[in-house]
Parts: sequence; C-alpha cells; structure tokens
Amino acid sequence: MIPTITAFERSPDQGRGLARDIIVRWALEEVGQPYDVHLVSFKTMKDSSHLARNPFGQIPTYEEGDLVLFESGSIVFHIAQHHAGLLPDDANARARAVTWMFAAVSTVDPPIMERSFTLLVDRDAAWYAQKLSMIEDRIRKQLGALSDRLGDADWLDGEFSAGDLMMVCVLRRLSRSDLLDANLSAYIARAEARPAFKRAFAAQFAVFTAASNG
Repeated sequence: MIPTITAFERSPDQGRGLARDIIVRWALEEVGQPYDVHLVSFKTMKDSSHLARNPFGQIPTYEEGDLVLFESGSIVFHIAQHHAGLLPDDANARARAVTWMFAAVSTVDPPIMERSFTLLVDRDAAWYAQKLSMIEDRIRKQLGALSDRLGDADWLDGEFSAGDLMMVCVLRRLSRSDLLDANLSAYIARAEARPAFKRAFAAQFAVFTAASNG
C-alpha cells in the first residue's frame, strides 16, 4: 500500500527544505517506499478533514490504510520499524538510534525553534538582543556537546540511522547562522549528499517552484 503524506501547498521556507515534510520524505526515500503527497494550504490545515489527521492543524501527516499518524518523529519511527535501512538489527544499537531520535526532537530542537520564533516576532522588543543571546548560548552549549560526541565519526552511532536523519533535519535550521562548528557542518553536508536526501529535497522544491510560478 502506498502511503500518503501531507505537505504545504505554499511553504514559508522559500524552498530551503525546512518544512517538516522533508523529514518524512527523506525517510521514505531512504527505505525505497513510494508515496503520494496531498498538498494543503494554511487555510485548509484548519479544516475538519485535516484536523482529523492532526488535531493541531500541522503538517506532515501520514496515512496508510486505516492508520493515520502525525508528528514527524512518530512517522519516521513507524517507517523505520516497518522497513529496513533506518534502524540497526542489533537490539542495543537500535535502542541507541531511537535515543538519538528523541534527543533531536526533545533536546536539540526546542531552543532552535525558540530562536527562530524570536528572530521572527521579537525583533522590535527592547529585550530582543538579550533574549537572543541567552537562547544562542543554550544552543552553543548543546551543539558543543553534540559535536564532541560525534567526534571524527561520520554518524552518531555506527551506520547512518533514523537518529541521524532526525538530528540533521533539526540542525539544518541553523545553516545560515554562525552557530554550527566545522564538524557539525560537515556532518550535515554528508547527510545532504545522500541520494535519498537529494530526492526528497528535489520533490519538496518542485512543489515550491510550482507554487511560485502558479
């Protein structure tokens, strides 16, 4: 059965591959699973039909027969559980890969998203510079620990896994900042060089291009 995911009809990321459907697209490409895409606008994301898929009115969602999922991490975990290629066979290595998935969305992502929100809505506030500095200090501390743990390895724990996929998607949001050291920048570049990522990015960018030309 071919699953269907939802994605932005007009993504606000200007074709940078940051909208979260890229995470699910990439996972599906890694495991060789074809998929369909249902595009939604910001308006239709609040319609009852979409809220039945995701009660928070967000993307991506994932539908496969009677199964409907939301939250990109949950979707990737489902894909990884049912297809070879994103989780190791060894039980301990598998558990560690899942731990890195949780670390990406629970530890590393929140201050990065807080920074993005602050840059977007707080620029005119008197406390903007101080708040931004505090957030970026937290991010640097976390990224320093992550870079140290990665060391000179290609991936976080042996072979590429769903943990790396989730982590790289989080880190890519900092690609235009000065917060990434050379080690993490190289880590992202290795991931972006994977054929599956390139296919996922191209598919998402095609939607952006069509919307821009429409």
